[in-house]
This record gives sequence, C-alpha cells and structure tokens, in this order.
Amino acid sequence: MLPVNDFDAPEYMGHWYEIARIDHRFERGMTSTTAQYKLLDDGTVSIVNRGFDPARGTWKQSHAKAKFLGDSSVGSLKVSFFWPFQGGYNVVYVDADYSTAVVIGDDVKYFWILSRSPDMDDATYDRLLEVGRSNGVDVRKVLRVPHGAGVR
Repeated sequence: MLPVNDFDAPEYMGHWYEIARIDHRFERGMTSTTAQYKLLDDGTVSIVNRGFDPARGTWKQSHAKAKFLGDSSVGSLKVSFFWPFQGGYNVVYVDADYSTAVVIGDDVKYFWILSRSPDMDDATYDRLLEVGRSNGVDVRKVLRVPHGAGVR
C-alpha cells in the first residue's frame, strides 16, 4: 500500500462524508458518519469525526490529532484519538479535484471511502472499491454507510 505522493494537504482539509468502511467497534452501527479535517499552524491536523447511533438515537463525536509521518506532500499520517495510542492513516487515492478519496489504516483491516458529497453513484463506488482491492483490502468486509440521519 503506497500513499499518494503528490498530496495537497490544504486541498484535502475540510468536510468529508464516509461512504463506506470496514466496520470496527469504534464506528459499529453508526450511520451518517463524517470527518472534518483542519490543518493547524504547527503542521498537525485536527480531526472531528461524527456519526449517528440509530440504536440510541444520538449523535456521537470524537476528536483526534494527526501528524504527517514525513513531508506533507505524502498522504501518510499517524492519528491519535487518545494518547499514547496512534493508528495509521494512509490516503492511497484522491481524485484530481479532491472530491473522493480512499484511506487505509496501518493495515488493510481499516478502510474507508470518502466523498465531499453524501451520495455516490455505483460506478464511482465500484471504482474506489477496486482501489481498495488492489491494495489488499478484503472488499467483502466493506459496508456502505447510509446518510440522512436527523433529516426530516
């Protein structure tokens, strides 16, 4: 798995919708999941993840900080939601206009498809899923995330 080598960190910042993921305990069952990234003056990245827990009928939010493993032109970071535990965050694909991205953790057990929009057509989804498959992800474990919680 190789992270993007011409990564534009400022362009990546902002609001992303989680379109698909491999489910893990920290997100299990959540819908309408999003991430907000902000590049800080010290070169680190502030992250706010948010999602709806339909079983409880409540929104959950978590904060993290990430730092680039090297130059910020390479999409490889370490993320910490609570010290001293850190996890890998590797942007292995981002399209030219930074509207979709594929992220893999330290290993292929952690996988996300992100988009600037909560909706994604099937052709784009399948293409991004193939990015995961070509990086060793077991795409049979990937679930598509529904959006629209709290919308009436």
